Amino acid sequence: MTPRADPIAAIATAPGRGAVGIVRISGAALGALAQAVTGCDLTPRTAHYGPFLDAAGQPIDHGIALFFPAPHSYTGEDVLELQAHGGPVVLQLLLARCLGAAAAPDPATGAPALAHLRLARPGEFTERAFLNGKLDLAQAEAVADLIDASNAAAARSASRSLTGAFSGAVHALRDGLIGLRLLIEATLDFPEEETDILSARDVRGQLSNLQQQLLTVQGQARQGALLAEGIRVVIAGQPNAGKSSLLNALAGQDLAIVTPVAGTTRDALRHALQIDGVPVHVVDTAGLRADGGPVADPVERIGIERAWQHITGADAVLFLHDLTRAGDAAYRAGDAAIAGELAGKLPASAPVLQVWNKSDAAADAPDDAGALVISARTGAGLDALRARLLHLAGWQGGSGEGLFLARQRHVQALARAGAHLDAAAAHLRARAPLLDLIAEELRLAQNALGEITGEFGADDLLGAIFSRFCIGK
Repeated sequence: MTPRADPIAAIATAPGRGAVGIVRISGAALGALAQAVTGCDLTPRTAHYGPFLDAAGQPIDHGIALFFPAPHSYTGEDVLELQAHGGPVVLQLLLARCLGAAAAPDPATGAPALAHLRLARPGEFTERAFLNGKLDLAQAEAVADLIDASNAAAARSASRSLTGAFSGAVHALRDGLIGLRLLIEATLDFPEEETDILSARDVRGQLSNLQQQLLTVQGQARQGALLAEGIRVVIAGQPNAGKSSLLNALAGQDLAIVTPVAGTTRDALRHALQIDGVPVHVVDTAGLRADGGPVADPVERIGIERAWQHITGADAVLFLHDLTRAGDAAYRAGDAAIAGELAGKLPASAPVLQVWNKSDAAADAPDDAGALVISARTGAGLDALRARLLHLAGWQGGSGEGLFLARQRHVQALARAGAHLDAAAAHLRARAPLLDLIAEELRLAQNALGEITGEFGADDLLGAIFSRFCIGK
């Protein structure tokens, strides 16, 4: 990670033309830079309208300047925001002027007015807000989630996380853990009285309450993670089962070429859609061959290899069958062979949904309990398919109210904390509880929760998180 003490600058608005564009600078002692660019001393937290001056004192543009002195700013450092007209050339000239003014010598001292001012990395403004204690890590991630929100429910949930609802729930769990740890570790000093102390303070009851609180937060976080990241669904099956037709039907547009010729799809086609506000990333793959033998066509062979790559990384698989061939023994044997491969290559957490297509061309229902029957051509059964997908993903519906827009790393950290609490409860139920082991499990649970808010973590984790932000944020 690059030095954090350097002042940084960036264009904070999206690339392209717009009515307004913003250049943002954060660092220490920005007063001289602000004076050089605006030609006046800025009153903190007050909008100043006037020219933005080049090195010769000529206006680059006219706009609004805002100065937020530390620590009362987004990053916790001095922050200068210059709001100009949103043309790319204007903003680049203004950014270059700021960098040049920082490097220019101060008339009084001869030293640069603001040494080491540089362009910001993606997410570096929010990273500094985290490092300076303005936001915790979960709130910082919620900034990017709010920007990336694809629907109103996701935006509301991200806003709740940004205002600290998720962090507050995690901190409440942490505080309960700390209190329980203090009690357990204090009891270690009085081993002859440990049974009486544990009973008097209802340690089992306290631990059980923490487990229930954690389960509640886990449920909210899992729902929030679905809103934030969605699910990856791969459509798989033998050639000419109607996979591309199903992709087109779900997307509501002709994305894939559909012909009666088997094997039309040679490469994976991806499309992002929403079902009840949940992002669903659908992948249409090449038809799978069930005989296991070599495929003569090299293009088809590559397509099948890529199909399996997508399948093994899926959150759910739609195994599509052709209802018009349900009575064909060879076809059913091929489906059975592919099902065996799916069972061997998919993790247990990735469900396989059996779907029979072409109900409009076949009169008989399949003898496949639990399978869905659809027609990608007419749309029959697609609503039931969408509802089943959300059920498999664990979505419980709603508008996003009361949810935290969490990420998979948060869900995983909560799961680790839960496993440590379960281990502590198991030690506590033993005939002769080992308090040292209980205390250690509680400590590990607290560390897992601390990873969510950034109290425990490594620089490489921070770098990975903030590198996904947009520049200027």
